[in-house]
Amino acid sequence: MTHREAALCLNLLLFLHVVAQVRSYGPQQWPVPYRRFDRRPDVDSYCEALYPFCPTGDRDGRIPYLRDSDVISVYRLQTPVWEFKYGDLMGKFHIMHDAVGFRSSETGANYTMEWYELFQLGNCTFPHLRPEQYAPFWCNQGAACFFEGIDDLHWSQNGTLEKLGEITGNQFNDMAQWVQDDNETGIYYETWTVRSDPSPNATVWFESYDCSQFVHRTYRKLTELGAKLSSRTQTNYTKIYLFSGEPTYLGNDSAIFGQPALKNLATDIRKFYHPFRPHQSFKDFALSLLEAYKQVVLDKSFYLYYNFEYWHLPMKPPYIQITYEEVPLP
Repeated sequence: MTHREAALCLNLLLFLHVVAQVRSYGPQQWPVPYRRFDRRPDVDSYCEALYPFCPTGDRDGRIPYLRDSDVISVYRLQTPVWEFKYGDLMGKFHIMHDAVGFRSSETGANYTMEWYELFQLGNCTFPHLRPEQYAPFWCNQGAACFFEGIDDLHWSQNGTLEKLGEITGNQFNDMAQWVQDDNETGIYYETWTVRSDPSPNATVWFESYDCSQFVHRTYRKLTELGAKLSSRTQTNYTKIYLFSGEPTYLGNDSAIFGQPALKNLATDIRKFYHPFRPHQSFKDFALSLLEAYKQVVLDKSFYLYYNFEYWHLPMKPPYIQITYEEVPLP
């Protein structure tokens, strides 16, 4: 076999190898699909909430059954994040929390339904670095909360409380079953939406999975069930963007932190998350901000944890952006 023939054979083998990989795993899909699970796992006792999750809701997530003859009003609810503690402070930056409200015409009962973090936003955005555990430890579960009552002042004073339409009792019950199924399989909160750039035609690498996404899914489900929803005002929602070039898949916890050959990568990931650790003094926090700026802006690097797997983002301007943009009703 001549050198030219050998080179052709080698190129053919490489081509077949690439084809086999594509057939086995398929081309990378963007945005990366959010992973669903068969069931919600138990919460690790290490994870602690500053404010208890869903304190007045049903512990098992049950939603009351309503009669088909009932007419239920559907409300759009929105208020600044942590409004109960800081008033409209977060609203000035358009950092809003979203929910859905219901009112039964037969009983007069009001209900609030929302989806949020079990252990507050910071724990869902960045992990804990535990001395006894090499891999970063995440407390990133999110879940639906359904409880009786609508705090009118909480939603309307600095936000939105608007009736969108009406549904029947059967439509409500069908939605309730969907919520319980959705809640059992979509178990973790994701803060970031990652895009290639701010333009309308940008590639979306990863979608967030947060309170507003739950509201959008609920509106879509109600529309599928026959509801007619409309708003007198523009329906805007908070989005927190990261901007990067094409992400690189790195692996899950066991692949990265259980392999001696990947020790340098594991160390880099732990080093990246160190500035974002909780419970820092003011001095440490100031130094951590500088370190985070160096990593994200100067070094143009970000490690994203998505679907319980790590990705590297080659960051690019404007790096991060908080927007308050319209998402029309379905």
